[in-house]
Amino acid sequence: MTSRTKSGRHQRTSTPRTQTGSEKALSSAPAALNRTPSGYAAWLADVKARIHTARQRATLAVNRELLALYWRIGRDILVRQRRAGWGAGIVGRVSTDLRAAFPEMKGFSRANLMYMRAFAEAWPDEAAIVQQPVGQLPWGHNLVLLTRLRSAQERLAYAARSIEHGWSRAALALHIEQRTLEREGKAVTNFAERLPEPRSDLARESLKDPYRFDFLTLSAEASERELEDALVTHISRFLLELGAGFAYVGRQVHLEVDGRDFYLDLLFYHLRLRCYVVVELKAREFEPEHAGKLNFYLSAVDAKMRGEHDGPSIGILLCKTKSRVIAEYALRDTNKPMGVAEYQLVQALPVRLESSLPSIEQLESELGEPSGPGIHHDVRDESPRRRLARAITGPRHPKKVPPGKPSRRLKRRS
Repeated sequence: MTSRTKSGRHQRTSTPRTQTGSEKALSSAPAALNRTPSGYAAWLADVKARIHTARQRATLAVNRELLALYWRIGRDILVRQRRAGWGAGIVGRVSTDLRAAFPEMKGFSRANLMYMRAFAEAWPDEAAIVQQPVGQLPWGHNLVLLTRLRSAQERLAYAARSIEHGWSRAALALHIEQRTLEREGKAVTNFAERLPEPRSDLARESLKDPYRFDFLTLSAEASERELEDALVTHISRFLLELGAGFAYVGRQVHLEVDGRDFYLDLLFYHLRLRCYVVVELKAREFEPEHAGKLNFYLSAVDAKMRGEHDGPSIGILLCKTKSRVIAEYALRDTNKPMGVAEYQLVQALPVRLESSLPSIEQLESELGEPSGPGIHHDVRDESPRRRLARAITGPRHPKKVPPGKPSRRLKRRS
């Protein structure tokens, strides 16, 4: 910028430059941010950890107080209904009055008040709630335990496991539905003889029997390769079914031994056991020679893949069916740690539902496929419609129809 002086000459003058936002931030920033003092990073990490711990404690404290409040409300309703003769209608009255008094608070619906009553009935001692795993779970988790499990022992077991693995409410409901804890440690194994404690106990608890693969859209006659393809496609669901600690390594993992090629069906690594886990799939009944082949695979994995700090590799044979006695005999003198378990593609139906479903013959009649005493079907030659019928109803023995009595047919929808 220029200006005219009294002598008529032009004189150059400077104009203050406007600072940008970033320059203002730098000029106003504390000097400590420009030069980090010694030990600052460690101190900041410690402060963050303390804040995180304090927030967790605050959340747990709020949760404990909420559970205690719900338990006391539920106990009062329960006691007054039993001793003072309050009827069932009082719960609706209490809900209306509490929601009017505390409109900003949620949780005082009639249904939730009934859950509070059930909560107090399930855990008669308030002090025991604080000391038990259920006292560390949110109210929503406790509702899942109350509505889906009958005994206190089952609720405590699933509550403890939920805390251990950080299950969400949906994950807890899924594990209860799949009866995860009831199936753990049921497989036939030789871990007690081949692994030291406590590794043997952890390995045994890591295996289930049976494994449920009902998330796969496969028929009961699926081949081993079809089963393997489907499990890899749904690997996240498969890992969830296997349980905590399993990490997927690969499928058809190649091993070369003395110039010959061998391929492992599925290979995992267990993070808690610190070892490889070889999974072999058999879409048929267990045979003793299956254990011998898996024993060879485990020896090869230990020789070629096992690291210095890895534990002995473990094998899992997943078979369509098995004889427990034959499996125990087959594993008795096997050198490598392994287990034998069954898998299920379709969950068995409850008896009351199975009896109310139509038979295969009735479904075939409805679908337009004839079937009768003189018609025999080979499973390999079954049409998609018959497979659909068999998948819905499962194997059933045909009922004998008295002579002269017409067979029952499905009624067509109009």
